[in-house]
Amino acid sequence: MRRRRYGSYGRKKSSNSLTIILLGLLIGAGAYMFTSKGFERNAPIVHSEDFIYWNRKSPLQIKISDDTALKSYRVYINDGEHKVEIANDVIPDNAKEKIINIVYPKQVINGIRLDPRAEKLQITIEVNDKSNWNFFQGNNTIKRINVEVDYKRPDINILSNSYSITRGGVGLVVFQVKDKDLKSFYVEADGNRFKAEPYKKSGYYATLIVWPYNQENFSANIVAEDKAGNRRVSNVPFYLVSRKYKTSFLEAKDKFIDGKISDLIASDPDYLMIEDRLEKLKAINEVMRTKNEKLIHTLSSKVSDELLTEWKINRFYPLKNAAKVASFGDNRHYYYKTKDNEVSESKHVGLDLASTKMAKIVSSNAGTVVYADDNGIYGNMPMIDHGLGLYTIYGHCSNIIVKTGDKVNAGFVIAQTGKSGLALGDHLHFGVLVQGIEVRPEEWMDRKWIRDNIDKVFKSADKIIEGE
Repeated sequence: MRRRRYGSYGRKKSSNSLTIILLGLLIGAGAYMFTSKGFERNAPIVHSEDFIYWNRKSPLQIKISDDTALKSYRVYINDGEHKVEIANDVIPDNAKEKIINIVYPKQVINGIRLDPRAEKLQITIEVNDKSNWNFFQGNNTIKRINVEVDYKRPDINILSNSYSITRGGVGLVVFQVKDKDLKSFYVEADGNRFKAEPYKKSGYYATLIVWPYNQENFSANIVAEDKAGNRRVSNVPFYLVSRKYKTSFLEAKDKFIDGKISDLIASDPDYLMIEDRLEKLKAINEVMRTKNEKLIHTLSSKVSDELLTEWKINRFYPLKNAAKVASFGDNRHYYYKTKDNEVSESKHVGLDLASTKMAKIVSSNAGTVVYADDNGIYGNMPMIDHGLGLYTIYGHCSNIIVKTGDKVNAGFVIAQTGKSGLALGDHLHFGVLVQGIEVRPEEWMDRKWIRDNIDKVFKSADKIIEGE
């Protein structure tokens, strides 16, 4: 009897040990499954809004992604009465992302043809990943996207524009854009985009356009696109007036480098370690100039989104009884000792005016001061926003009377001339910019040019807008 009791105890002990081992294996396997990347539990993602627009002409691109690897996907389109499968693909190479190009089927699929007149569709995308989760079936996502079909392009109506535009100058266009689901629009001219400001009424816009002085060719187009991807391009019919700009060759004398250039070197810790004369010249005339102009371009690139009811501009006359001492667009080549030893180059993107020492500088038009401080080669420099993307700068001042944020009226004294920055004599560097691009100041100093290219364009457009 005792032997049978001991045998039963031994078998029970052995059974308990086996149970503990199996339980440990199960726990270990479970822990492995929950921590292994092969058993990840995150479902794939379909990157799309629940509601979108589609023109059915262009492929609809939808991105899918997964933490580990995508396995396959299916795509269905439903027109409200019929449903067809348009894609059933396996994804190779353990890709984590894929762009699905959904093309609207014009042909019959499995005896079914979608209604081409349907204005609403539903796209269903089913995606599986390569996870071993869910009994090695992987994770699954089903995304249903409601689609509104829109194949009509936006309407663009040009109300009025400047007859001509000069290389280095500006033109104005007033136009209308119409679309029930407009996504974006802009004016593009040879790589430059110009933002239009709302004008008078909803759907109407105005913008100044620049033909940069350093570009040979020019063409301007208004581009509008709706949420379905429909796009319309309308050309702005400017008559082009070419213009040549001066090229100058200037000697970089030691006195100039040891004087003005060295003073500017000493004002900026970025250049303090430069000792070589010619390296100093290049550092200021090219590197510092680029930095200073980048600030100007950034500040002058802003255009308001507020509705503009009118825009009147006076001719600019910043310095009384002034003489022109340097032109806009002058391409300057600096040589050292001999003319064949060119050491630096720069472009003069303003108009230099001189009168008497420390003469008063006036803002000829109302505006907001967006900068009033030192700006490297431009010295003490106030900068004013006059609206519609038009900005003016006043360089080399001895004193700045206004401060950033000030609202100034026409005729307000903003500064005095001087020779701060990279200036050898007392004068004003007067610059005009439109949406971050330098333009010919002479146009904005010409009363007739303003009347023909600005005032008349607005007047003509106003008759159409107000006559509705």
